[in-house]
This record gives sequence, structure tokens and C-alpha cells, in this order.
Amino acid sequence: MPKINIFINNQKFEAELNNTEIAKKIYEALPIESEGDFWGNEIYFEIPVKTENENPTEDLRVGDLAYWPEGYALCIFYGKTPASTNDAPKPASPVTIVGKVGGDLENLKNLNQAKIRITKP
Repeated sequence: MPKINIFINNQKFEAELNNTEIAKKIYEALPIESEGDFWGNEIYFEIPVKTENENPTEDLRVGDLAYWPEGYALCIFYGKTPASTNDAPKPASPVTIVGKVGGDLENLKNLNQAKIRITKP
């Protein structure tokens, strides 16, 4: 399972991709730079991967990295979203989990803009 670096503004996070086909396509597309949008405690941003969901789910945990096919977007979940019914993040519509972001994501709750850069280590 390949590791990647995610830079959000001046913060660096290490993440690990899983073995889904979507994760492989994302890895092949690196490096990626984008401007992030917010939806509650989720940052999402368009990436140059356009595909369908592979293992659609709405059951997420903090730190999940997921692909959202409706926006051709990668999503970083770090807390509750407007669709949440408890403390767990819930996407606007089904996503495919493609990896896990490590580290303390709590600081992301203070952001009002996000410049994203994803690279291979």
C-alpha cells in the first residue's frame, strides 16, 4: 500500500492508500495541486481522476480519505459533516474509501481556506 504526502496550507500529513483501483489511479496521477472546498469537517477538491465508485459506502471514520465520483473529488474527513447523525463523518452521497490520513487532524477545523498538494514521498 503506497504512502503519500498531503500538504494542506503549511501542514504536512502522511497518508496511506489502500489497494483499490481508484487509489492506484490517484497514485499514478500524482503530484496533484488543488484548492479545497469545505463541507462541515470535510475538505474536498477536484482531482484528475474520473471514474465510478468502486466500493460505495457512507460509513466513514475520521481520517478517511475517499473518492467522490459526483465531483471527481478527493475528500479528507476530519469530523462531522452536515449529513452526520452522530460524531462520525457522513458524505453527501456514497464514496469509495481510498486510504487513511495519519496525524492530528484537529487543526483542520480552524481552516477557512485550503491549498492542497499531494505528492509521492
